[in-house]
Amino acid sequence: MPKMKTHSGAKKRIKITGSGKYMRRQAGRGHLKLAKGKHVFRRRAGLVNLAPGDRRIAKKLMAK
Repeated sequence: MPKMKTHSGAKKRIKITGSGKYMRRQAGRGHLKLAKGKHVFRRRAGLVNLAPGDRRIAKKLMAK
């Protein structure tokens, strides 16, 4: 059986930390920025943990 390949889209969007957490960017920062306000952008800065249900899927996509 050949090795599992990492999903290209997943590797660009999900980061696995040293302790094994799966991190993702928050949505809502791409466009239509004037309608949202600065507080929304401050809240959506940085990375957040992936939800447990999505983590199972991401684990398969990242081939780990």
